[in-house]
Order: sequence, then structure tokens, then C-alpha cells
Amino acid sequence: MLFAVKMDVAIPHDVDPEQIAETIATEKAYSQQLQRDGEWRHIWRCAGQYSNISIFDVADNERLHEILWNLPLFKYMTIEVTPLATHPSDIAVGD
Repeated sequence: MLFAVKMDVAIPHDVDPEQIAETIATEKAYSQQLQRDGEWRHIWRCAGQYSNISIFDVADNERLHEILWNLPLFKYMTIEVTPLATHPSDIAVGD
């Protein structure tokens, strides 16, 4: 199942900078492993924001929930999930 996920990050200013740096490094490793595994298909930065739009290709809603819940920055995020379906005008369908 394909999902578009917008993640907005808002880290409070009073959080220890070392803790945040460690959390960000852990998040990067986690997300890159999911990319290598093929579940996190694409990630784009939203210009001028601490946000991204990502495409996930996962077995079901539960797997997406598990992935998002386990993001190290999850507690600092607002997340919007949009399920995706193939568009009948897409010339790449079947590629």
C-alpha cells in the first residue's frame, strides 16, 4: 500500500542540544535503513520548513503506524497521512 506522509517537526527550544543531535542521528539511520529495505520509497524536504513529504510502500496501515510510531523524532512531529491509489492517466502504470 502506498502512502504520502507529511511530517512537520517542532523541537522545543529548551531540549538539550546534545540529546537532539543524538536523536536526529538515530532518526537518520532508522529512515535510511527503511529506504534500503524498500518501505520508505521517497523523501523530499519541504523548502524553508523543518518538514518532509515521504512516500511509503508498506504491507498495511498497521505497518505504516509502526514505522511512524518508532521514529525517534515522533514526539516532536505533526503527521498527515494520505493513502494513495493509481491514477488511470498515469503512463507509467505497470512499470
